Amino acid sequence: MQLLDWGTPKDGYRLKEDIPYGNYKRQRLDLYTPEIPNAKAITLVFFYGGAWQRGNKEYYRFVAQAFAEKGYPVIVADYRVYPDVLFPDFVSDAALAVQWAAAQTDHSIVLMGHSAGAHIAALLALDDQYLNRANVEKNRIAGWVGLSGPYDFLPLKSERLKTIFNGAEDINGTQPINFVSSTAPPALLVHGTEDTRVLPRNTQRLATALTGKGVAVTTKYYPGKHAITVAALWVPFRDKLPVLDDIENFLSGL
Repeated sequence: MQLLDWGTPKDGYRLKEDIPYGNYKRQRLDLYTPEIPNAKAITLVFFYGGAWQRGNKEYYRFVAQAFAEKGYPVIVADYRVYPDVLFPDFVSDAALAVQWAAAQTDHSIVLMGHSAGAHIAALLALDDQYLNRANVEKNRIAGWVGLSGPYDFLPLKSERLKTIFNGAEDINGTQPINFVSSTAPPALLVHGTEDTRVLPRNTQRLATALTGKGVAVTTKYYPGKHAITVAALWVPFRDKLPVLDDIENFLSGL
């Protein structure tokens, strides 16, 4: 993803980097404020992927720029990863980043993530315990966007993942699909049809579960593999797939 910084415009927004939202080194976020805000009072909080083991917010300026260009303030947050922490610490970190966002603005908040970041966004949106502990009222979350997310991935097959999620009191508590309820916020779920890293059935099953509870859900499937759903937000790829347009349409309807 570091390569996607190339070709990303550096104008149209003000960037404030490395804002602490906690005491740990990786509890830092970047805030992108559009020079020309739109009429929607929404702030986006984005969590990147990396198998809960890696990632850097600096590599995702291309995501923030895509939405800042549309007039949305965007937060891209780092969070602690394995081997420094196990589940659920990275989700708790993300909740603190949302707490910071909620304290800075009266905007509604939309959570967004790719891959492991989509898993984190999903747990924040669906499992009330994380935002409750961070003193964030549930009604501040207007919706959430999941890009190629793992939402229903038991049993764990990888020994590394077994270790990462070993911190769970109950392994079922690691799965966003187990927290679906009628009070969940609206969702846009996006997946590549050729994704072999996180199978599209994750999106299909979660969408079915949410719809069954009467939650507004939009699903979009695009030809391509795991990274295509986030890479399509990069300027040179935006005319290849309408991911940005589909997310903007979702945001416009909130």
